[in-house]
Amino acid sequence: MGNQGKIVITGASGQYGRLATDMLIEKGLADRLILITRSPAKLADRAAQGCDVRYGDYDKPETLAAAVQGAEKMLLISGTRVGARVVQHKAAIDAAAAAGVRHILYTSFIGIDDPTNPAEVRHDHIETENAMRASGMAWTMLRDAHYADAMIVMAGPGMMPSGKWFSNAGDGREAMVWRDDCVACAVAALTTPGHENKIYNITGPELQSFDEVAALIREITGCPMVHVQVDDEGQYAIFDAMGIPRRPVDDQYVGGIPWNSDDMVTFAQAIRGGYLAIVSDDVERLTGRKARSVREMIEANKDMLRAAARGELAPA
Repeated sequence: MGNQGKIVITGASGQYGRLATDMLIEKGLADRLILITRSPAKLADRAAQGCDVRYGDYDKPETLAAAVQGAEKMLLISGTRVGARVVQHKAAIDAAAAAGVRHILYTSFIGIDDPTNPAEVRHDHIETENAMRASGMAWTMLRDAHYADAMIVMAGPGMMPSGKWFSNAGDGREAMVWRDDCVACAVAALTTPGHENKIYNITGPELQSFDEVAALIREITGCPMVHVQVDDEGQYAIFDAMGIPRRPVDDQYVGGIPWNSDDMVTFAQAIRGGYLAIVSDDVERLTGRKARSVREMIEANKDMLRAAARGELAPA
């Protein structure tokens, strides 16, 4: 096949990148994958599986030019540094365009078309999308909803011992989605025709408020759980007390959480304001199966949540 049909993946050593690579290798495409990472040693296992692992650093644009050579498509996985991402993503987009990449797909976020959406992440995603549209390449926007994994698997254990889930999301509703379903959609868009210049809203199957999700946790685990609504200042105070910085700090994790509180508080404001109340059947359209639900995510992790409620959760 030569260079024809090669797929380059940025951030290939992260969770999303690893899942996408797994799914593509399962399709027999290892020899078509170019995996870019700042730490090639982390992907030694991928090289052994037949993938082309290359060094590339968003913050060193000159390294990206060589890293993307020979690819037909790029899966641009959003960086983790809120506020730094636009410059990073533009570097990858420019390198891809210069190298003759024909089609770029990006892990964007729902609800970003509305300029009144308060979520801090909106800026990074809309500016990246604008750069893609201006690049001359075909583009596909994979606008992912809030990951159910982030709420149930990452944040859930910290909430279970008290049985209280504090947030400033109010009665806002969203359709949280499984990360696996988001990745499966990306893989489908990379490996089947007809996705050029299209926007997909990758969401779960139903809109739910945090009150409703708390009730599901209570029902499925049999443990106490209630959503306690707080105002924005109250939410900031909670994060301040946890030692979470208001602005991004590179490689800083507090209780396993890499984000900053400005990001999280404005995210919940967007939920409260209805900006993320988007539900679609794009998961089914792309993958041929229905999106999995928050209920299924809780059921899959109920033993872990129960252990957390008892204070018995083993360190991850």
